[in-house]
Amino acid sequence: VRVVTATNARLPEKVAHGSFRRDLLYRINTIEIEIPPLRDRSDDVLLLAEHFLNRFAQRHGRTVAFSECSLKVLKTHSWPGNVRELSHAVERAVLLCSDAQIEPEHLRLTSADHASGFDFNRILPLEEAEALLIRNALDRFDGNTEQAAGALGISRSAMYRRMEKFGIR
Repeated sequence: VRVVTATNARLPEKVAHGSFRRDLLYRINTIEIEIPPLRDRSDDVLLLAEHFLNRFAQRHGRTVAFSECSLKVLKTHSWPGNVRELSHAVERAVLLCSDAQIEPEHLRLTSADHASGFDFNRILPLEEAEALLIRNALDRFDGNTEQAAGALGISRSAMYRRMEKFGIR
């Protein structure tokens, strides 16, 4: 059995400060692969964005494409949340754009802690809105399900049921 893990934390520093177990680090650190952040791989951003666009357009039954301006925004954004932020931005754009063209405002990349993702001038089907709200809460709390559930005012078990319902991991 091979266990694959990922973190953005510097585990040797965590061990030195006593906030991560040394023995666990030695158990999981067989092969270390360091992947540079997206801001250092601008050529990968557009490839990943197209991949996510195809995935989410199919999932939500939409036919959409990025405008030239959106592609420039995608390429120049700093992506502090890396691939997770890019994935969420593209899915948000697929859900929020009202025609076949994704514009920069659909991406909602105003800051590292981006806007809620809801376009209050557009009514979403309830299930799309609920899935978007759950994804935004998970994004805001860095994937911490318990904190996201608390912010949404639901129990952790209810959060897991909804995540399973919408295929959110």
